[in-house]
Amino acid sequence: MKIAVIGTGYVGLVTGTCLAESGNEVVGIDKDAEKIGVLESGRLPIYEPGLLELVQRNRREGRLRFTTDLAQGIGPAQLVFIAVGTPQGVDGSPNLTNLWAVADAIADQARDGKLIVVKSTVPVGTNRQLAKRMKERSSYDLQVASNPEFLKEGAAVDDFMRPDRVVVGVQAPEPAEVLRELYAPFLRTERPFLVMSWESAEMTKYVANAMLATKISFINEMAKLCEGLGADINEVRRGIGHDARIGFQFLFPGAGYGGSCFPKDVSALIAMGQQGQAPVKLLQAVDQVNETQKHVLFGKIRQYFGQELRGRTLAIWGLAFKPRTDDIREAPALVLIEELLSAGVSLRVHDPEAMTNARKILGTKVTYCDRPYDALEGADGLAIVTEWQEFRNPDFGVMRRLLRRPVIFDGRNLYEPHTVASHGFSYFSIGRQTQKPSS
Repeated sequence: MKIAVIGTGYVGLVTGTCLAESGNEVVGIDKDAEKIGVLESGRLPIYEPGLLELVQRNRREGRLRFTTDLAQGIGPAQLVFIAVGTPQGVDGSPNLTNLWAVADAIADQARDGKLIVVKSTVPVGTNRQLAKRMKERSSYDLQVASNPEFLKEGAAVDDFMRPDRVVVGVQAPEPAEVLRELYAPFLRTERPFLVMSWESAEMTKYVANAMLATKISFINEMAKLCEGLGADINEVRRGIGHDARIGFQFLFPGAGYGGSCFPKDVSALIAMGQQGQAPVKLLQAVDQVNETQKHVLFGKIRQYFGQELRGRTLAIWGLAFKPRTDDIREAPALVLIEELLSAGVSLRVHDPEAMTNARKILGTKVTYCDRPYDALEGADGLAIVTEWQEFRNPDFGVMRRLLRRPVIFDGRNLYEPHTVASHGFSYFSIGRQTQKPSS
């Protein structure tokens, strides 16, 4: 098929590239000329494991190209995917300005019938409104389908190539059959292709993310309770995770969730509930718990240093909101950094991929270190905020020699407390008892 994808962020770039990899002719369209220039030069504007190789191969083989010219891009396309951002507005609801601008441009520029596929995360009722808007604006048959994405940053390529399910929302059988054919190469292991209404498809995306966010906030609440009662949240997590009804996914306590999806989608559902006179009190609590959790690590640091905190230097490992991405949107690390800077603490930070994005926000407020151990030199302690794989098995002997004070504040529970204590560290983690040096 000939496909146009409008928007070359995480969702649009992964979608377009993976569809090209399955043999389709794809053009990625974006109004950001700098981003298109980066892609045309064979580089990526984002970090996503495995994506660069796919982009380069499909560009080389002529199945994938990029342009800023929307009319030229959508001209020959049978399917036009909309994958523009829908950022959180002031009231918590999604800002659809980009979506409406693109929809109007498609309606004005299209010269034949096309299937418009909405990948962007949008409130319930948006696809219906979009279809009405396009019908009023264009004389051509522009059909609309909802096709929400379920991609995890850091594993987006694999998620697209091997989906748990594909969800489409339509009002007629023909668009569903076109999308069924498009996704057939990715569903060869009998994963389901689920056809539903526009409204149900839109809601499915929000409910999926809200459920996962709820699991995270729940385990963080239990972690706080464990600390107060002398239990170990990791032992409790193992005790409940083996229950098939619960499972282990998204059941890891930490410094709170971040990123571009969970915070925004939870807020959007809260806003939809308020607008529809059906308050979602559980999700209000989920959001509140998460915001509180982002301050937990600073509380442990402040309690440890007391009045001696000002003037100290701390090392921070991890800036991205999760490993295997350079995305720092809503990252818990940024909350901790701002609190520490306000408390008069100097910071030495390291992240394997997110340093460039962090510089755009933090500027010269912190010292950037190319290697994890470099961040420890002359620091009075270490705070771990992102669970990158390379942080999991450090040389504690080297760490103790580099740090001025042997103390670790672990916001992701990477280590066994007794192991860390045996190397002479004071160790503070989430939902477990504080460990003092044993040697």
